[in-house]
Parts: sequence; C-alpha cells; structure tokens
Amino acid sequence: MDLSGYRFQDPLWLWMALLGPLTVAAVLWKERHARVLSFPGASARLRGTPPGWRARLRHLPAVLAALGLSLGAVALARPQHGTLKEDVTTQGVDIVVALDVSGSMAAQDFQPRNRLVVAKDVVAKFVERRSTDRVGLVVFAGKSLTKAPPTTDTAVLLRQLDDVRLEMLPDGTAIGSGLATALTRLRHSKAKSRVVVLVTDGANNAGEIDPKTAADLAKAMEVRVYTILVGRGGQVPMPVRVRDPFTGQIIEQTAMTEVQIDEDLLKGIAERTSGEFFRATDPESLRQIFARIDTLETSEIKQKSYRRYRELFFPFLLGASALLVAAGSAFASGLRVAPA
Repeated sequence: MDLSGYRFQDPLWLWMALLGPLTVAAVLWKERHARVLSFPGASARLRGTPPGWRARLRHLPAVLAALGLSLGAVALARPQHGTLKEDVTTQGVDIVVALDVSGSMAAQDFQPRNRLVVAKDVVAKFVERRSTDRVGLVVFAGKSLTKAPPTTDTAVLLRQLDDVRLEMLPDGTAIGSGLATALTRLRHSKAKSRVVVLVTDGANNAGEIDPKTAADLAKAMEVRVYTILVGRGGQVPMPVRVRDPFTGQIIEQTAMTEVQIDEDLLKGIAERTSGEFFRATDPESLRQIFARIDTLETSEIKQKSYRRYRELFFPFLLGASALLVAAGSAFASGLRVAPA
C-alpha cells in the first residue's frame, strides 16, 4: 500500500484496528443488556436522579482501550514515508545553432514579424525542448560571433538568444565563417552525436572561410549539418531608412528589395555532412522544420528511480501504550460499566 510516498509495510495488521470499535460496541451491548435484566422498580426509583461523575465516565476505559488497540494496529502495520531518488544518465546530443543576423533577415515576408524575430522564437522553443542536451548559439553576418557555447543551462542560453538583434555585426552573409565558428564550439565535445543547425536567408558573400571548406571540416569531425533556407529570393519587402524631404527626419519605409539566395550551396553542405536541407517560406514551415530536426536528433536517456523509507511507527506505538495504560488505570479506579 503506497500513497504519495507513504505506505504500510505490513498492511494486514490494519485489520486489527477493527478491535477498537468492536470493543466499544461490546461494552455498549453489555450495558444495554444489563439494563434490560435489571429490576424495573429500581429503574423507576432512580429516574430523575442526575448521574454522578463516575457514571458519566463509565465508558472511558473502554474508549481509551479501543483507541489504544487501533493505534497499536497502525504501529504494527509499520507506516513509512519514502523519499524518491532518481539517477538520470544521458547520452545526449551537442547542438550549435548558427543563426544569420544579416540585414536581409529584416525582410517582412514572415508577417506579422520579420524573419529574424520569427527565427528567434522558433529556436527558443527548440531549445526548451532539448532539456537533456547541450545547445550553443553562434550568430553571423559579415563576421561570426559565439553567443553561448554548448550548455545545459537553458535560462542562460535563452537570455543570449533574446539579446540577438539585427546590425549587431558588420553586414554581409559569411556562411563559411558561421559554420566554422559553430564547429569550433564542438571541437572538444565527447557527445554521442554532434550537430549544427545552420539558419540563413542568403548567399555567401563575406567572410574568410569558404563554405565548402567548412563543410569538409564538418565531415572530418563527423558533425551533421542541417541547413535551413529562410524566406524566398528575388524581390522581398524590406524596411529601409529614408530622409523625409519635408522634415529632414529619418523615417522607415517598406520597399521591395532584391535578395540573393544560394539553395545549391546549402543543399551541398547538408549532403556533404550527412545532414538534411530544408526550405522555410513562412513561420509555420520553419516551426515544422525544427520539430522535424527535434525528432531526428534524439537523446538516449536512462533513468533509475528508488525510494528510501523512514519508519513512522514509533509515535503510534507510544500513543497506543499510553492509551492502554490510561485505560487500565481508569478501570482500576472503578470507572467501568456496572455488571449485570
């Protein structure tokens, strides 16, 4: 028998607790039987006479004995409380998300928000689901920057992700540099599986490292790279700053701007590293892609649970002993049901 950490080691003894109510019932039956057999005249003479304190307390020994027997039964059943202990071991996945923060990520084709805001939101949900894995974050534009090395501290990682913004790096799209920086964060990893999730919306046009060279490095390190092309190429709505000719103030307007993409490059990186290429053209498809990656990269978790139990019978045993002694003392002092 186990209730939220509490249990009785020998619950069959609880049946003995019925002796308490049975004792009281037997005493009451005996008293009633004695009255039926008593002389009617005596009962009439005593009618109207208030009972003394001994008469009022005549059932006290039986009640005390009944409570003592019930508590004794609980003590013999050995109540215990267990504290749950869990040992969890994982053969997890080390993941680095390489996120493009170039100017084209401000494109407003992922309404009602721009590409970067949507990507950050989806990545955050992905991070929250990977509670047993180490996840890191690299951002890149014209250059690359490590925001967080692989860590299991989800709160710290989410704060770093929230701090990501446009124009935090020189503009451009250095895909090779972003991938190389992510690989650097996995260089000393001893995880069973190592993965880079590369999120970009453009073509490589900056950086000192060629993307194909970075892909070869990933292959040599046995790191899988999942590439995600966000948005579409060609003319896309983009916020631009212009000077108001009447007021002279800088204002933001939306203009159709040409954006170059290189789908073949991202497909080649994924194929070279045994990863997969995905295309996200709206927020929902991006969410589905990360959900797909979540199922592809699973952790092996081994969990061992056990309880340590603490004995709780002593207070019940002490209470039972005290009640039985009190019942014996009350009986010896003359507080008892009169015999028939």
